[in-house]
Amino acid sequence: MAVLRMAGLRPTRQRLALAELLFSGPHRHINAEQLASEAEQAGVRVSLATIYNSLHQFRQAGLLREISVDAARSYFDTDTTDHHHFFIEDEQRIEDIPSDSIQIAGIPDAPTGMKVTHVDVIVRVKRTQ
Repeated sequence: MAVLRMAGLRPTRQRLALAELLFSGPHRHINAEQLASEAEQAGVRVSLATIYNSLHQFRQAGLLREISVDAARSYFDTDTTDHHHFFIEDEQRIEDIPSDSIQIAGIPDAPTGMKVTHVDVIVRVKRTQ
C-alpha cells in the first residue's frame, strides 16, 4: 500500500490486488491479458478495462515500464532500470538484454525544450528449425 501512496496512487482494492500480483515476485514482463488470467486464478474480481487502466497508471507513476512490440501489443516490465529486450516472436515473450550488451551511438539531439529520457531497443528473434 505504501508503494502506491508514494507513487501518488489511491490504494483501491483492485490496485492493491494487482500490485500484489505484479510486484510480489521477481521482475517480469506481462501483458494485460496475462495479468487478467492471474487475477482470475487468484480470485481477484477485476475487469480487463480496470487492468489496462491500472497498468497505465502504474506506468505513469514510474512503477512499470511499457514495452510496445507493435501497434497492438504492449508488455509491462516491473524492472524500470535501463535495459533492452529480446522479443521471442514464436512464443510472444519478452526477455531482458543487459544494458551493457548493446552500445548505442549517434542519438540525435532532442528537439528544443525536450530531453531524451531513455532509448528502448527490442531485438526480435525466432527459434531456428
